[in-house]
Amino acid sequence: MPIWVDADACPVPIREILCRAATRWQIQTTFIANHAINLPPSPYISRRQVPHGFDVADNEIMEQMSEGDLVITQDIPLAAEAIEKGADVFNPRGQAFTKENIRQRLAMRNFMEEMRSAGQVTGGPAPFSQGDRKEFADKLDRWLQKNQKR
Repeated sequence: MPIWVDADACPVPIREILCRAATRWQIQTTFIANHAINLPPSPYISRRQVPHGFDVADNEIMEQMSEGDLVITQDIPLAAEAIEKGADVFNPRGQAFTKENIRQRLAMRNFMEEMRSAGQVTGGPAPFSQGDRKEFADKLDRWLQKNQKR
């Protein structure tokens, strides 16, 4: 049950939390990005740099992950694919993507994309906060505890 991280837009504090957890829980954690990222040395942490291009990192994650793995991503279409393949998925703010909510999340994403294209929406998500960091750490810890027993 490894962890796969869509690392292109993963906030540094979340990378740090994931690295500490990988070492503490001795769980293989792979960061996939199209640029170089700094990670601490650990037998449980690896990085894969993929070429630049549309969905290249997403495709690599989908090729490598298996049912029961954990995927960390902000990318809702990637989350939908990973859920379909049997992964647990949550974003860097600790919000779970599930079979029950992914369709609504995709619809909202598509709606907001249309609004941005029409110039109706110019803002983005709220800035990443200390509360987001805590929510993610708590969610990851609960997932690790639950899945360590498998």
